[in-house]
Amino acid sequence: MESLGGFLPVVINVCKALLILIVGWVAAGILSSMVRSRINKNVNIDKTLGNFVASIIKWVILLMVLAAVLAVFGIQTTSIVAMLSAATLAIGLALQGTLSDLASGFMLILFRPYKIDQFVDIGGTSGTVVDINLFVTELVTVDNVQIIIPNGQAWGSIITNYSHHDTRRLDLTFGIDYGDDADKAMQIILDQAAADERVFKDPEPWARVTNLGDSSVDLTARLWCNGADYWELKFEMTQAVKEAFDKGGVTIPYPHSVEIHKEG
Repeated sequence: MESLGGFLPVVINVCKALLILIVGWVAAGILSSMVRSRINKNVNIDKTLGNFVASIIKWVILLMVLAAVLAVFGIQTTSIVAMLSAATLAIGLALQGTLSDLASGFMLILFRPYKIDQFVDIGGTSGTVVDINLFVTELVTVDNVQIIIPNGQAWGSIITNYSHHDTRRLDLTFGIDYGDDADKAMQIILDQAAADERVFKDPEPWARVTNLGDSSVDLTARLWCNGADYWELKFEMTQAVKEAFDKGGVTIPYPHSVEIHKEG
């Protein structure tokens, strides 16, 4: 009975700790979601900031929950601080990467090299930004693959933001046969551009001979459009020009090879 009496307080403390953990975890999720929702409803505030603030609130609540759990077992926060102070160097080395990610997260929010819903390339990895929190940036690739990049790596990498500007220039290259009329081919390209309402009239569509290849004369067209129209315009314009070349008698050549036989 004495052993049972000594074991009972431990069981009670464990139950209290579990209850605090569950309630705290749920509360952290609910409050962070409420803050994110409230901030994101304001059209004047970028929702990237809402996600980041919600992440901060969640982690602060979880730290408070951890302190409360430790207090249940009689471990005071002052004792924790004393122990951490005594092991500052070791903890600093162990958390070096995490602290770097945390600091980089604040830098990303402060300077905004990218925002949620923008298509970016971070250190050679491309995708749409779906979340930026205290420690990581989450991307989704065009084939729906999740990519998690630590904020420290993101901040230290070359960032290419394809969605930063509302408009983009679309460059298309077409190869025609050396025997074809280059002026006629360029006019076909410009006619197709003029017929598509997604192509801006200003800046004016541009087409020039840009290279003399091994088996083709290369023509480059430069068109301006809204960023949201870029990919569909690229695919559809490529098909439209190909079909217009066929109707106009302009040939897109196959690569040529010449075999030389020497008689012995």
